[in-house]
Amino acid sequence: MISALTLLLLFQLIGEVVARWLDLPIPGPVIGMLLLFLALAVRGGPTDDLRTTSQNLLQHLSLLFVPAGTGIMVHLHRVADEWPALLLSLLISTFATLVVTALAMKLCLRQPSREETP
Repeated sequence: MISALTLLLLFQLIGEVVARWLDLPIPGPVIGMLLLFLALAVRGGPTDDLRTTSQNLLQHLSLLFVPAGTGIMVHLHRVADEWPALLLSLLISTFATLVVTALAMKLCLRQPSREETP
């Protein structure tokens, strides 16, 4: 478990370093997650230790929202001041997510499955 957590944190650190070094507008953890995905794709998938550790982290994912919720409560006055922009961004991002998901699903349904091809 320690080695799997170390691996996850190492990729997050690499993502942070890349994001800051290249001055990218993408958060470091997102870059680290992409690099981890690429590494696992090349390697052929996660180890059992990494899979177990990741599943345990996902079971407690709700705990990771506590700091965000606390931050919103601390800065509630800013949310009240900027609610139109927040509402508009939520609506646009929700619509964009629905469109991209629908297009991806349509693309996946068009692809013949491996079982159907001779």
